[in-house]
Amino acid sequence: MSALTTRPGSSRRSRKWLTIGLFLLPGLALYLVFVIAPIIQAAHFSLYRWNGLTPLTDFIGLKNYQAAFASSVFWGALGNNVTVIILSLTIQIPFSLALAVLLNRRFRGRAVFRLLFFVPYVLSEAITGIVFRLLLQPDSVFDAIVKSAGLGSFLTDWLGDTSIVMFTLFVIITWKYFGFHMIIMLAGLQGIPKELEEAAYIDGADRRQAFRFITLPLLGPTIRVSIFLSVIGALQLFDMVWVTTGGGPVNASNTMAINMFKTGFVKQQMGYGSALAVILFLLALVVALLYQRLVLRRDIDGAITSYNG
Repeated sequence: MSALTTRPGSSRRSRKWLTIGLFLLPGLALYLVFVIAPIIQAAHFSLYRWNGLTPLTDFIGLKNYQAAFASSVFWGALGNNVTVIILSLTIQIPFSLALAVLLNRRFRGRAVFRLLFFVPYVLSEAITGIVFRLLLQPDSVFDAIVKSAGLGSFLTDWLGDTSIVMFTLFVIITWKYFGFHMIIMLAGLQGIPKELEEAAYIDGADRRQAFRFITLPLLGPTIRVSIFLSVIGALQLFDMVWVTTGGGPVNASNTMAINMFKTGFVKQQMGYGSALAVILFLLALVVALLYQRLVLRRDIDGAITSYNG
């Protein structure tokens, strides 16, 4: 009798898991083919000295990784990625937050300003890189504007000077992405009840104190997500830099992704390029896991607790 009563429930559970599996199967298959398989293949190629055309016969073990860590070009590219990350966290994110706070207030035309600030993000990296490469060429439009403003003494080769090329690229990157972070934070601000700030004002707090002790802590999860996206994006930076400078001059604007591409496809050192790809993947994976474990975990746990409640 008990067997008869349990069969319908177990049958329903089986059908439920079968349905879940069928829905997950297409996405899982694509993930295995286009993500997991290339990672395994790159790890395999990195153990060989290989030009991408001949058979895989020259097995060298971990020598490609040893060559990467001994290369000044590799460390220079990693340093450029770290530079973009630091500048993004100290300049781009606070600037986006300030604009979001400003555009969250009620004033005439704020929707127009939101649209104008978000438009650069809609443009592709390739188009952005080409436009700024043309604008920042010597004796181009930007130099003419600087001269007309009486600042001709500050003119330089913005994309050809090894000492400032990364800062020039950061300005371009900020112009491209600050609107994206602004929209994320604006959405977070609009999710904060106005009654909390009003209660703080009633208790005697001024606008600065209300922002510091009410708005900013409640906006914390949104800021942490924005920081995460900024860091991962800076680690994978390729398109815009490649179109704008190609990693030059003299590798001054190389990033890890550009170094990988130039090594593998330009110099035809596919084994060494695969090793660089594996290093970049592991670095991004470690950063993502640590950030989720140490920073985002409490936000995720809080969201799950709230949902279950």
